Parts: sequence; C-alpha cells; structure tokens
Amino acid sequence: MSQTLDGTDEFTPAPSDSSEGTPGRSPLFQKCDRFTKADELRHVGLYPYFRTIESPQDTEVIIDGHKMLMLGSNSYMGLTNDPRIKEAAIKAVEKYGSGCAGSRFLNGTLDIHIELEQQIADYLGKEAALVFTTGFQTNLGVISALVGREDNVFIDRTDHASIVDGARLGFGKTFKFMHNDVDDLDRLLSNSSAKGKLSVVDGIYSMEGDIAKLPAIVKVAQKHRAAIFVDDAHSLGVLGKIGNGTADHFDLVDEVDVIGGTFSKSLASIGGYVAADRATIDYLKHHARALIFSASMAPACVAATQKALEIIIAEPERREQLWRNTHFMLNELKRMGLDTGDSETPIIPVVIGEMEKCFAFWRALHDAGIFVNPVVAPATPSNRCLIRLSVMATHTEEQLSRALATIELVAKKLGVIGAAA
Repeated sequence: MSQTLDGTDEFTPAPSDSSEGTPGRSPLFQKCDRFTKADELRHVGLYPYFRTIESPQDTEVIIDGHKMLMLGSNSYMGLTNDPRIKEAAIKAVEKYGSGCAGSRFLNGTLDIHIELEQQIADYLGKEAALVFTTGFQTNLGVISALVGREDNVFIDRTDHASIVDGARLGFGKTFKFMHNDVDDLDRLLSNSSAKGKLSVVDGIYSMEGDIAKLPAIVKVAQKHRAAIFVDDAHSLGVLGKIGNGTADHFDLVDEVDVIGGTFSKSLASIGGYVAADRATIDYLKHHARALIFSASMAPACVAATQKALEIIIAEPERREQLWRNTHFMLNELKRMGLDTGDSETPIIPVVIGEMEKCFAFWRALHDAGIFVNPVVAPATPSNRCLIRLSVMATHTEEQLSRALATIELVAKKLGVIGAAA
C-alpha cells in the first residue's frame, strides 16, 4: 500500500513518475491520479472507511437502513445520545446562537468557555486550562508553541498523528522512541544537548489499547530535566479516580507538566483542552496558532462537554460498568485463542495477520451486523493487521455476547483460530 487509508502519521509516497500526466493538468495532481487503492477496495466490496451512519452514535446504529451493533466507537461512557446532554446543547444554542464567528483571541470567547476551562483545570488538578476547537488542534497548537529552535521533542512511535504533526510544526528537532520503551527514551534523552526537552506520550494508545508506563517515564524525564505532556484523548473518563486521566491513575498529577486531550470521545462533544500551570496556559493563549487563528468552540459543544463532565463525575457507576464490559470482552476473546496484544483498556485489538484476511474479517463482521474498524499497514506491520474493537459503558452483556459469538464464528471460518471439530 503506497498511501495511508487510516489517518496514520506515517505516509509512503507514490512512486515517482517522470511522465507529464494528463495534458493541461498540473503535475501537482499526478499523485492523486495514481492513487487507486481506495477504488480497488471499493470494487471488491472491502472498502471500510467513510461509512455513513444514519442515527445517533450509540451501542446500535443504522447504516444503509440496517441496524448494526457498534463496536467501533470512542464513546466510552456512552453519552453521545444522553437526553441531558442534548438538552444542554439545545439551551446553549437558544442563548448564544450556533457559533461565535471568530477566534478565542478576538471575538470568540464566551463566558461558558471560561467556565469550562475552570472546570477542566479543577477536574485535572491543574492551575489553569485552555480549550481549543478540536483535540487535533490542541496538539498542533501546544507542541508547536512550546518547542523552539533550541529544543528537542521526544515522542512515542505510536503517538497520535496530531502529536507527530505538532512536533513537525515546531522548530525543534523530533526524536521517536520505541513504543512504551522507557530505556529507549532514556537513551535519546541522554544523547540530547538541547536547551529544552519535551516528552509526549498517549495515556492510552489508540490502536493497541495499552497504557503508557508513566511512572517510569516520569522518573526518566526528571533525570534529564525533560518536561512531560500526556495526551489523555482515550484516557479521560476511563482512567483515574473520577475519570480524570492517566496522571491521576498513577498518582502523578504534580509530576506531569501538561495534560491535553479531546472532548470527542468520553465527553460526547467536539473540542480539545490543555491543562498546566497558569504561566504555561497564558503563554499558549498568546502563542498557539491553532487557537489564535481558529474559530472558537461552538456554544452547543461547550455546553454538551460541561454536562458530560458533570455526569461522569456524578455517576462513577458508568466507569465501573465500562471496566466490567472491558474485562468480559478481553477474557472471552483470550478464551477463544485470539491475540489481543497488550490491551488492558476498552480499546481491544484482535490481531488477524495479513491485510487481505483482515479486510475479509471486517467484511464478514459487517455483513453480520457488527461495526468494527480494520487497522492495516502502515498503521501496523503488514503481517500484524488487526480489528480494533472498543466497548462502551452502555453495552449490555447480551450485545457483547452476540458480538463475541459472531467473532468466534468468523475467526474459525477464516482460520484465525482453530476450526470447530
């Protein structure tokens, strides 16, 4: 595969072509004309992207008029269709309108933006917070603003694409360490003579479902006077005593310098946040280009986030149910003999192997009414393509058992596990 189809940060360019291409068409578009992989997959019925959902994002969704069990959503708390959140969003639109028509820097700051920032700071145990229009823009804005020409940034090889792009936008030099390998991070930090050093990790890794080795990372970072930024996109609501993330999960809130993430997963909205000490947040307010030059978070999204945060704190039983569902799925998949990697969270990879078999596995589940996401090269090694499952607090045991039965049947049929006797 020459081009990425799944939004990963690694991209293999198409082969060079010395021909002039279509007469009258700029050579700029030659790579577009050569890109055929998506059409090839569409032709054989194995194209798994941009599926159109005709219903709310819930444990069951409607696609092409058919009901499907959703096992591919990041709505870990199951709040995207909660009537209390929808009501809060409607009331915000009635009061503030549909948008702010400008950036936070100029005319786009509302009183509810300030309220949300204080709520996030309190929730995460930091002095201050700043909200962005998306989680992707948060990482772009924060990393590029903090990492200057004399600085180095150290990122895990499987960090979010937004972290990779944020590092690219900064003027410092970027180093990638092996996934969750603290010794490799130590080696890179030891060899760096940069003025400032920033280590950036995901709290929960979005494909493998494992948790950053934060205690060891903190120890190494402190040894080399490096700052730590944890992206809690998949951790907020999931880890921590009140769902407040990876740093709290390991009792390291004071040792982690910067915490960022998104509202688009557990918090059932869209937007992003960063929390840190007051001086750092004030600096970012005046230097993060992704904040200064983007229209601000829409009122409905702010109100939805506030209500979701309120619910997560007030209803710890949601997180408890999420973990029961997680352990049930993990235990059953392992009992079948399926490889779930190092997952220990609601993100559960099922390793299939070759890309063709992975797409066939996805198609069989799709046809059986199970919505999952295939992950193929270059997001993963070509011989380790996988199906990414994710569970919600609102999944019932009956739903999960039905999905497990179908997964086992397909795995046996395709030879991923031993066939039935």
